[in-house]
Formats: sequence, structure tokens, C-alpha cells
Amino acid sequence: MTRAIVTFLIVLTLAFTFASAKAFTSDESIIFAAMIIVLLVIIIIISQISRRKHKRGRINLQFTQKELEQKIIERTEKLTDEIAKQQATEVLLTETQEYLNSIINSMPSILIGVTADGTITHWNSAAHHATDITAYQALTRNLFDIYPDIPVTQDMITTTIDQGTPRLTENIQSGSGSNALHTDLTIYPLVSANRPGAVIRLDDVTKRVRMENMMIQNEKMLSLGELAAGMAHEINNPLSAIINSIQNIQRRTTPELPKNHQVAQSLGIEVEQIHAYLSQREVFKFLDNIREAGDRSAKIVTNMLEFSRNSTQDHEPVDLEELLEHALLLANNSFQLKTQDGGTQLALQKEYETDLPKVPCAATEIQQVILNLLRNACQCFITTGAKADEPPKITLRLYRWDEHVCLEIEDNGPGMEEPVSRHVFEPFYTTKEVGQGTGLGLSVSYFIVTEHHEGTIEVESTPGKGSNFIITLPL
Repeated sequence: MTRAIVTFLIVLTLAFTFASAKAFTSDESIIFAAMIIVLLVIIIIISQISRRKHKRGRINLQFTQKELEQKIIERTEKLTDEIAKQQATEVLLTETQEYLNSIINSMPSILIGVTADGTITHWNSAAHHATDITAYQALTRNLFDIYPDIPVTQDMITTTIDQGTPRLTENIQSGSGSNALHTDLTIYPLVSANRPGAVIRLDDVTKRVRMENMMIQNEKMLSLGELAAGMAHEINNPLSAIINSIQNIQRRTTPELPKNHQVAQSLGIEVEQIHAYLSQREVFKFLDNIREAGDRSAKIVTNMLEFSRNSTQDHEPVDLEELLEHALLLANNSFQLKTQDGGTQLALQKEYETDLPKVPCAATEIQQVILNLLRNACQCFITTGAKADEPPKITLRLYRWDEHVCLEIEDNGPGMEEPVSRHVFEPFYTTKEVGQGTGLGLSVSYFIVTEHHEGTIEVESTPGKGSNFIITLPL
């Protein structure tokens, strides 16, 4: 553009010079020509300056463009790095959250996060299994609407958050009898300025509580065993004197001994008269009652001694089915239930697994345990009766379980409340009237099975449905 303007001016100047050369003199023409040359020089200089400025501006523009491009590239790289870091951070946060959720969901404890007003913020897998409610269904819902049976109140959550200290409640029982469950409850406060809340933790400690009860039971048995041994020895001496004295009285009043006649004749009396007098006054009946009571007391002493020491009988392989049948034969007299209508035959149901191996045990001891359980079942029918819609029945089961043989004796009687079933194996514990029971039958049975045979004996009982005693003996 600048070159075209300069060329146009030069051509215009030359044309004007040529036209003016004819109109001026030679001096004037020289001066005019000089002016024209100066003008041309100025024009050329201006053109050069303008050209240089244009070139410099173009160079500056190119440099600025490169700087902008470089800055754009650097900014783009920086943004790319920041985006990559952001993505890496998001991936790391996601992995961390998934890892924490995996840890929380793998815990056997029920973990529930709630806000101060009871809105659920977290719900782990254990809570899902316990309630059959998924986390998707539970989140943002009210805790007490979703889980009404939880042993937690709104006041407990509010108090824990306000105080800022965990709250622990141990051994919360739900259900009864063999269906009883025990739970430990802990509420942890979540301190947050924006959204305070709490974490509720529920642990199933049923196995631990049962184990603790069993250990307490064993400790009771050991301490009471020592007490029973001492009492048995102290009772045994005067009891032996009483029984021996009764036997001597009966011998020295009978007409069958010649020595009695000799002493009576020396005193001027007849043994038959003495015997007739004692019979008429029922003295012999009193003596028989005393002797019967003494024999019963002797059996109690024997049981107490057995309760306090290990058995010395050798264990031999025994067919439990034959042993059970023999025990049923011995206990047959107990199976007549005396009811108001004159008696009801007790029904027996046998469920024996075939080809059971013989069990190493002391036959007389296991037979004693079976007789104790059968006697208790019969007595519960006599005192209370069976369920109204079923006749009195005892079910006997024999089956193998792993490396053990199990024997079950189940009745459809009144059953037991949980406080009763918890103490049935304790010595001297009985629900019978005074004089009707010693409270040693089940405790002795417990020790025979657990201490003498390294087995287990348990009871499952539900009020109104009956009781089931389960004996497990190792092979």
C-alpha cells in the first residue's frame, strides 16, 4: 500500500515538473527541481520510516502471538495437570470410601449412623441381614420407623450427643427360653459443627453369655460339690446309726428269734404279746416309715457323694438303644398317670436312627440319667398335665451328630419359664413341694454327663409347649 502511494507521488511530481519546466526560466527551474528532489527525499524517508514501523509492528505482533500461544499452552497443561490430580483425588476418595464401607459391612456388628433427630445416614450389611431392609430403603428414613424393635430411644441418642461420651448397655435380653438372644448396645456420639449425630452399634453376645453362664454353672457345681461331700459325710454317720437302730428294734421284737423268747420269759412276759401290742398300736408301721425315710436319705447321701467326686466305673462300649429300652422297662411303673378320671396311659414315641455305633460310657450312670429325666417328665404330667389338644406323650430320639451320639427326651407337658430352665441343673433347686423332691436329680445327671463322660446336656423349653432334654456323648 505504501509503495503504491510513493510511486503515485513520484509519477505525479515528474509530470508536474515536466509541465512546469516549460513555464519557468532556467534558474527557476533549477530551484523548482531542487524543491522537487527534496520533496521526493522527504517522501522516501517518510515511506521508509513507515515501512520500518510496519515491519516492527508486524514483528511485535508475531512475538505477542507466540507469547499468547505459549501462555495458552502452559495454562492448558496446568489445567490438564489439575484435572488429572482432581480425577486421581476423586478415584482415591472413591476407593477409600469403598474400602471403609467394605470394612464396616464385613463387621458382624450392626452399625447404624443417625442424625440428632434419628434420620438414618448409614446402614451396614449386618443391619440389612438383621432386618431384611436394604441400605437403599433405610437411608434418609427415621430409625424408629425402619427398626421399631431396636433397644434404643430418641432420648438415649439425644443424651449421648449432648454429653459427647459413648453410652454402653450390656446383655440386653430379647425372647425367652432357648430362643433368648442377648445384645450389647453402644451409642457413639459424632461431634460435628454442621451436622451432629451418633453411631449405634449392636453386638450379638448370645454365645458369650451362654458360655459365661456355663462357666458360672461349673463353678457353682465345683463349690457345691465340695459342700455336698462334707454334708454327705456328716449326715452319713448319724443316718447309719438310725437305720441300724431300726433294724435292731425290728429284730429284737420279732417272735422268730429264740433269744427274744428267753429274755421275755425271764421278765415274765411273752414276745407274742409284745409283738401284738406293737402291731395294734402301729408301732411297726412307724418303724417302717422311719426305715423307708432312712433308706431314702441314704440314697440322697449316695447321690451327694457321687455328685462330689468323679466316677470310678470303667467306660465300655454300650448300645444306647438297648440301654434306653432297659431304662424304659425299669421305669414302666412310672408311666401310669393318675388323673381324676382314673388314669391315662402315657404315649411313647421312639425315633431311633439305625446302625448307630456303640458309645463308650458307664451304662449304670447313663441309665440313671435317663431314669431321672423320664421320672421328671412323668411328674410334670401328674402335677400339671399335658396340652389340652394333645394326649400326654414322651418322645425319645437317638441319632448321630458328627463324632457324637445324641439322645433326646422330649415331653409335651407345661414347659418351663426361662428363669426356671436356667437353674434346673443347679443342686437343690426344685419347683416341687416340700418333701416331693431333693433338687439333686438333674444336678447329678449334669455331672454324670459333663464330668464323667465329657459330654453335654442341655434343655430347650417353651412355656405351654413342653421341654426337650438333649444329651450329647462323644464316640
